Amino acid sequence: MPTILHPDEVVEKLPPRRPDEADIGGGRLPPIEPKHTGGGGDGDNWSNNPVGRRGPREKLQTYRFAVFSFLAGDLIFFMTLVSAFFVTKHAAHIDAYNHYVRTWIPIGIPSILWLNTAVLILSSVTIELARRCVFREIDVMEEWLGLGSPTRRKALPWLIATTLLGAAFVWGQIVAWRQLFAQHIRYSANPSSRFFYLITGIHGIHLILGIFMLVAAIVGLRSLKTIQSRQIMVDSTSWYWHAMGVLWIFLFALLIWGQ
Repeated sequence: MPTILHPDEVVEKLPPRRPDEADIGGGRLPPIEPKHTGGGGDGDNWSNNPVGRRGPREKLQTYRFAVFSFLAGDLIFFMTLVSAFFVTKHAAHIDAYNHYVRTWIPIGIPSILWLNTAVLILSSVTIELARRCVFREIDVMEEWLGLGSPTRRKALPWLIATTLLGAAFVWGQIVAWRQLFAQHIRYSANPSSRFFYLITGIHGIHLILGIFMLVAAIVGLRSLKTIQSRQIMVDSTSWYWHAMGVLWIFLFALLIWGQ
């Protein structure tokens, strides 16, 4: 006689399965193992890493934090320089004839600096395009699947363009200095010229450092094996370069106002 199950019979239920529990032969489902991806896009569950493990997002945030910490310290230095600029600009003394004398003598800003500013703004656009290329989701997936290296191919031209624009900016600063030299305006001529050379020179050194970072990012695109490492290098370089662009716009406006 066939077995009949009545509704009031209690059917034994298996205990709930733990996420790390494997199938031991009883026909149960395989263990639940979260998959973690990376690539910089949204919705890729980077934040779901198990406790104690560092995924791509955590590493990217660590490098960004390091860059922003350096820039914060740099900002304090430039704010100190700007404060000294304002104090010196408004400084004066009383001479032997009881005249109120100001030592600040304005100088003419070389017109090439306007072109330099436009070049630096354009370079921020090109490096942002490079940064977006290495995080474009469909290209990242192609590289993961071994279908090619589209992030390298698309980001490389923008990085090279940014490097060339950065070099053009530095060269433009040197031309501006030469124009002032031709007018016999030296570093020690007066406080105004002293701050002009000091501000443009220090920013130029920072931008040269950014150019070295760009060259390293270009080499990294060709040599680094993992896409995560390439993303971190391009991303860190781009944030530094953006900061230098914003800083220059502020400093350039300060120089124009100060003269």
